[in-house]
Amino acid sequence: MPEPGGTAKLVGEILPGVYRFTIHDDRIDFESDSYVVIEDGKAILIDPLPMAEKDLKKLGPVEAVCLTGSCHERSAWRYRCELKVLVYAPQGGVDFEETPDRWYKVHDRLPGNLLAVHTPGPTEAHYSFYLEREGGVVFCADLLTNAGVEGLAFVAGEYQDEPARTRESVRRLLDLKFETLCTNHGDPVTVGAKEAIVRALANDAAQGGK
Repeated sequence: MPEPGGTAKLVGEILPGVYRFTIHDDRIDFESDSYVVIEDGKAILIDPLPMAEKDLKKLGPVEAVCLTGSCHERSAWRYRCELKVLVYAPQGGVDFEETPDRWYKVHDRLPGNLLAVHTPGPTEAHYSFYLEREGGVVFCADLLTNAGVEGLAFVAGEYQDEPARTRESVRRLLDLKFETLCTNHGDPVTVGAKEAIVRALANDAAQGGK
């Protein structure tokens, strides 16, 4: 899938050293979000959207691009070419438009001190990233959205390879120690993230989710 048209807006710093970008994604007619983590003065782009050059420069030199799955290549390959950085992607991922530079697997430490957490469901090779900072941050990619009035919700089953495994992956996230949850579609949850997940699971079960 080509990268989104337009330029993502830099929303700001949601936590020290964690920046959010957002765009109305013309490819899916829905909100898409991406994050940049600053570690030791260098920027790590997570599932990067097209960003304004001036915004990217504010964040310092880019060290790497880290992808949660093949469904979030977005602007990764253009930034690899322009910035001369490596792209990290999950082992077992398929249908990448280009070949990643480094393959990672479960429990690997990626640039930015991101821990790779296997969270299958959207696809088999779908990962979340865990950052042990500011009480813990989880970047959960396509497990959940937070772009509607109902708050956290599951991505529609038609966009998931295995919806039941997606729900199990979300339950397992609760074993991690974190206070902030960042999805690829919608606002981050910076207060009461675990409680919000529990509510999402309960609402989903009440509606017949698997």
